Amino acid sequence: MFDADEFIEEQIAELKKVEGKAVVGCSGGVDSTVSTSIFGKAIGDRLLAIYVDTGYMRKGETEMMDDYFKEMKINHRIIHAKEEFYEAMKGVIDPEEKRKTIGNKFIEVFEREAKKFGADYLVQGTIAPDWIESGDEVRETIKSHHNVGGLPEKMDLELIEPLRDLYKDEVRVLARKLNVPSAEKQPFPGPGLSIRVMGEATPERTEIVREACAITEEEIDNAVEDGLMERPWQYFAVLIPIKTVGVQGDKRAYGYTIAIRAVSSLDAMSARFSHIPLEILENISTRITNVMKDKVNRVVYDITNKPPGTIEWE
Repeated sequence: MFDADEFIEEQIAELKKVEGKAVVGCSGGVDSTVSTSIFGKAIGDRLLAIYVDTGYMRKGETEMMDDYFKEMKINHRIIHAKEEFYEAMKGVIDPEEKRKTIGNKFIEVFEREAKKFGADYLVQGTIAPDWIESGDEVRETIKSHHNVGGLPEKMDLELIEPLRDLYKDEVRVLARKLNVPSAEKQPFPGPGLSIRVMGEATPERTEIVREACAITEEEIDNAVEDGLMERPWQYFAVLIPIKTVGVQGDKRAYGYTIAIRAVSSLDAMSARFSHIPLEILENISTRITNVMKDKVNRVVYDITNKPPGTIEWE
C-alpha cells in the first residue's frame, strides 16, 4: 500500500540535502506540479519553477499556470518562447523526432534560465511509465518521452527526478495530500499539442487542434457535471493531416479531419476507450465543424484500447 505521507516526508528530508539552487520544468500537469510542490517545501526560494509557453499549450494554459504558481506561493517565471519552438519544429514530421526536438529545446531554455538564476540542478516530474515506454538496454521503445528520450547527452544541470518510481495513480494521491491545484487535472503530454498534430505541427495546424481540444474538453466536462457520463482519464482531439470533401452551405468544402480520443485508465500503462454518449459526440462534432467550418469538415471517434494503441496518437 502506497503511503503518501511517508513518501512526502522522506522526499523532503532527502531533498533538503541539496545544496545550491534548482530549476523545475513545470508544465502544469500533475506530475511536474507535485515535483514542484515537494521540492519547494524542501528548499524554498532556492527553487525556481519555469513554465515555458512553447506555442503547443492548451487554450488558456499559460494564464492558468501563472495563477497556479501564485496560489502555491512558488517562486516562478513564465517564458514566452513559441517562436523559438515553432522554428525548431519546422519540417519535423516523425513523432520521435518531435519529442526529441521539443526535449532539446526545453533544455536549452532551462539552461539559459538556470544560468540567470545560478542553478545547478534540473528537477523533472518524470514518472515510471515515462522511462518504461522510452525504453533502455533491455526494453523496446514504445515512444520517447521528451523528458527522457529528448534529453541531450550533455547538459550543464544535474538531473533530479523525485517521482521516478511512481505511477500516475500514486502521483494523484500525493497531489491531493499536497493540495496542489492540478490534483484532478487530466494528463497532458510534455511535447504538448505538437504530438496531437499528425505531420508537421505548424502554427496554423496547432491552432486548429488547440481549438478542437478546448471544445472537446468543455463538452465532456459539461456532460460529466450534468451526470450524463463518467469523467474519462484523458480526453482530447487530434488533427489528421488528410483533407476530405465536405459541404458548407451549398458549396463544396475541402477540410481536415479531427479525431476525438477519450480513455479510462488507472496508471496509463493500459487503457480502454470511453463510451461517450452519442449526443455528446454529436455536440462535439457540431461545434468543431461550426467554429472551424473553413478548416475542418469531418470528426471521427477513436475506439482503440491500449494496447494495441497508445493513449496519445504519437
